[in-house]
Amino acid sequence: MELIDRLKSLPDSPGVYHYFDKNGKLLYVGKAKSLKKRVRSYFRLSPLSPAPNLSPRIFKMISETEDLDYIVVNSEQDALILENSLIKQLKPKYNILLRDDKTYPYIYIDLSEEFPRPKITRKVVKGNVKYFGPFPSGARDILDSIYELFPLVQKDSCLKGKKACLFFQLKKCLAPCEGRVKSQTYLKMVHEAIELIHNKKLLISKLKTKMQTLSQELRFEEAAAIRDRIKNIEATNLQSEIDLASLKNLDIYAIEEEENQAAVVRMFLRDGKVISSSSNKIKFDRGFDRDEAYKRVLLEFYQSQTPLTSTNIITAHDFAEREDLSRFLSEKFGKKIAIEVPKKGKRAKLTELARLNAKELLKMKKEEDFILFHIKELLELENTPYKIEVFDNSHISGSVPVGAMAVFENGGFHKPSYRHYNLNGRDEYSQMRELITKRCESFEKNPPPDMWLIDGGETLRRLAEDIAKSFGVDMDVVAISKEKIDAKAHRAKGAAKDIVYASNGVFKLPSSDKRLHFLQRLRDEAHRFAITFHKKQRSKKLKEMELLKINGIGEAKLKKLLNYFGTFEEIKKASVEDISQVLNRNDAIKIKEHYN
Repeated sequence: MELIDRLKSLPDSPGVYHYFDKNGKLLYVGKAKSLKKRVRSYFRLSPLSPAPNLSPRIFKMISETEDLDYIVVNSEQDALILENSLIKQLKPKYNILLRDDKTYPYIYIDLSEEFPRPKITRKVVKGNVKYFGPFPSGARDILDSIYELFPLVQKDSCLKGKKACLFFQLKKCLAPCEGRVKSQTYLKMVHEAIELIHNKKLLISKLKTKMQTLSQELRFEEAAAIRDRIKNIEATNLQSEIDLASLKNLDIYAIEEEENQAAVVRMFLRDGKVISSSSNKIKFDRGFDRDEAYKRVLLEFYQSQTPLTSTNIITAHDFAEREDLSRFLSEKFGKKIAIEVPKKGKRAKLTELARLNAKELLKMKKEEDFILFHIKELLELENTPYKIEVFDNSHISGSVPVGAMAVFENGGFHKPSYRHYNLNGRDEYSQMRELITKRCESFEKNPPPDMWLIDGGETLRRLAEDIAKSFGVDMDVVAISKEKIDAKAHRAKGAAKDIVYASNGVFKLPSSDKRLHFLQRLRDEAHRFAITFHKKQRSKKLKEMELLKINGIGEAKLKKLLNYFGTFEEIKKASVEDISQVLNRNDAIKIKEHYN
């Protein structure tokens, strides 16, 4: 069916529409209350051409559009959910693509438990739960600090043991499992801990006192660990001269743009204090739509499984569909959620503070942007590769095969996004197929990047490209491999020449080329990460086999030991009495004799 015929036959119903170019490549995904009215507003029907009132970015997109498709849904809310999901997974050419769409951690305590303990979650937890956060960074440091300062129940498994364990001996727990502390006394300590989670200034003060005590006792390694923890917690504070005491819970958002990038700043105010903030950049090659950016940023953060600790959202700019989004979130969470744009007063000053931080973020430009642009030009990539995922496998003669994914983002390696995988394949091709398939299966939770870099040749590059396409993602895939002489990679005395493979050809760049250096650095990081994980898995396998040789120590007992001690090294260091907390004394003696 011709494009003009499709436009004339659009239904007057809510839905999601897709624009495609002449090659069938997805250009844009949008949602509409009425598909007929919304989609037709982009076009002049006679003669068929882009509507004259469009922005330059949208005008160019419509000029490239040769086909469209749509999905009818029951309501505008359903359309909003489907639109967001498809943009994340399919990465259309003209949509705003966020680099930071991860769920943030919260600290929570289930007060319905007799002896509750603080934990970290990224999802809603059932029970009489009190949440603290969100914490884009520093959540683990705050939680570890609480356990450093208070002898709370250290692990969920502790209470099940019914017997005081190693933590009690180390004075890190009061052994409620043996009834050595009353629930009321314990809960008083929990509420003191909650006060420190709320008041980071007081928490840092107590940590500094603890650090000084450890230093006086010549326990310098432990003191250094607390020093580093203090630095991480201090880094989460965003300083403000605004009197916030009268303000309670607010989520503040600001987006600023210049040239080919935008900056997003989020600030989280709880009980009159800015508890945390986060920021990230949005890179773009085809113009910017601030309205769409605000919508995507808010939809990504307020996912259905996210704990809601504030119902008041303020933004630095007004944006289209703000009221629609407010109604959608209110319905989604079952409570009134307001999205407002303050014009004066303390709340307006907060949005100005967020805007100031966004502008500062835009000033920080790096050499990588220049190199990335030239890599795009050389390899004729669809997008500038601001976010790159790098894949490598590691094994020894097919044994203990593992895969690794390193991530380059915002000008550096983003280690929290790294992933490693245990594989079953016995050759490089089947291992890479398994690795890439596992990654594609997680697209819904973790959207695809701008580019994949594969450690291998053209065969593995095409394999990765085909698998991505089978999941509906048309993405740039590049490979880099060592030059092979006599079917072996030539590595002697640094003379190895790397070859780069892309969809537009094979490139043998001179060893002095900065673009080659950049790709080599990415490949080497993935290789390091894969090797490290392989060594760890191989060592674990050897230790497991070693323990299983002991008569009477089967897999079930081994699992119990690992659940309790965490690592084989801790099992090895444990005394007979420690191991007896998990297994019977005869088994404990056997294990200790084996290690001795």
